[in-house]
Amino acid sequence: MRRTDQRRAATVALYQADLTDRPAPGLVDVAARPFTRELVDGVERHREELDVLIERYAEDWTLDRIAPLERSILRVALHELLHRPDVPAEVAIDEAVEAAKELCGAQAPGFVNGILGAVQRREAAAT
Repeated sequence: MRRTDQRRAATVALYQADLTDRPAPGLVDVAARPFTRELVDGVERHREELDVLIERYAEDWTLDRIAPLERSILRVALHELLHRPDVPAEVAIDEAVEAAKELCGAQAPGFVNGILGAVQRREAAAT
């Protein structure tokens, strides 16, 4: 299974958890690959940090105004940007933008790209 598909599976599990208030790890398919599980577990472990960044860089948007699917896409990508040194930043961003194109409304890809790009620039400046 490609990592793209595993990212989508993690995004869907996190989205379902957001909507149902169930724990995301329990929504991951039992046959899921370790990468999918690590993404879900990592997002859950770092959710507060990820959500703070989303709100900081989503100018004039509070977290609860962002569609649940877009929040899940952003959380997965931010987790990869910040906590997965094996994933190039460009890959994390491109994958998130493509997911937004496939799964969300017309404005979502630009919104996702803007937030992730701003976080990437901030992180690059800090190093």
